Amino acid sequence: MSSKVTVFSDFVCPFCYIGMTTLRRLQPEFGFEIQWRGFQIHPEWPPEGVPVEQYYRAMGEERRKAAWHMIESMADEAGIEMRPPAVLANSYLALAAQEFAIEHGRADAFEELVYRAYFHDLANIGDRGVLLELAVKAGLDVAALDQALAEDRYAMRLKNTTLVAHQRGISGVPTFIIGNYPLVGAQSADVMRQLLQRAIEIGA
Repeated sequence: MSSKVTVFSDFVCPFCYIGMTTLRRLQPEFGFEIQWRGFQIHPEWPPEGVPVEQYYRAMGEERRKAAWHMIESMADEAGIEMRPPAVLANSYLALAAQEFAIEHGRADAFEELVYRAYFHDLANIGDRGVLLELAVKAGLDVAALDQALAEDRYAMRLKNTTLVAHQRGISGVPTFIIGNYPLVGAQSADVMRQLLQRAIEIGA
């Protein structure tokens, strides 16, 4: 298989957190490089975010609880603890900050901190102050990150990712490109291992 697995992902997607955790645990076994592509799935959400109650009102509390029970079960299988977010955050700044973290060699650490802040600590990751606090923990240059976000330095890169995703028919996250095969949604470690092994066998 190719030594690279491309992942289209968004920080507000619980299945992205689960899927990325599973993929990273398989990385030492197969030795592939992960190419992370930030793909914002809800650009229409306002910068301050959307109250959870407002967004899920039409779904109903019972259906929402059932959905989160399934998510929490998948998270347990992946070895992570998740809780429903307190606010549905606009992820644009977080995705831009992750681009900065990639450039400065702290992608894995920052990514994990952002996911945990949102799905465990119930922080609003659309808030620049929250992201800068996480950047400190990840060992990033906070002043440089703050300037990069203020300049909207990664706008074109994020737009290009969206364009590439649409050109490839990708509309949801997470989408993993393993060899030439797109895998949509969080999968078990066994399913991912089988696909990675198959990609090796066919030389994709």
